Amino acid sequence: MKKRCEWTESNNPLMEAYHDREWGKPVKNDRLLFEFLILEGAQAGLSWQTILNRRENYRRVFKDFDPEKLAKLTDRQLEKILKDPGIIRNRLKVYSVRINAHAYLEIRKEFGTFGKYLWSFVGGKPIKNKWKKISEIPATTSESDAMSKDLKKRGFKFVGSTICYAFMQAVGMVNDHTVDCFRYTKV
Repeated sequence: MKKRCEWTESNNPLMEAYHDREWGKPVKNDRLLFEFLILEGAQAGLSWQTILNRRENYRRVFKDFDPEKLAKLTDRQLEKILKDPGIIRNRLKVYSVRINAHAYLEIRKEFGTFGKYLWSFVGGKPIKNKWKKISEIPATTSESDAMSKDLKKRGFKFVGSTICYAFMQAVGMVNDHTVDCFRYTKV
């Protein structure tokens, strides 16, 4: 039996698949980075499993996280999205998607790619941690603090330091698989 990070030990096949195939794997694709940032913001105050269970619904209602399309959403369209039972129907979170899409487009203009901007917070390569237990893993770091501060300055919403650190873990900017996890050496 494969040894995984403790947080996946719920015997949930969806969480295990996410852990085994995605979590901590370095992501450079702009659209996928934007998707993860939006989903991490949606997760605020909830479990990741709650969001993961609704991920396909988020992709559907938010136009596969295409920032150009999301920046053009009207209030009427956002109100319709708010009625969709397949997502977390939090008005601030839903409206933040349009706000964040606008901010994303500005960053892309300035830096060329969203990935180049985001990865600059870790010097362009993953930080490889060596945690033995999940309890050692911090909720925030100086890098997530800096990312959060700069994203907020640029107009992003739902990008506190804890959300940014969870995002950094998800997209492989930091390797926070515990050293006994089979994925630790693979990402």
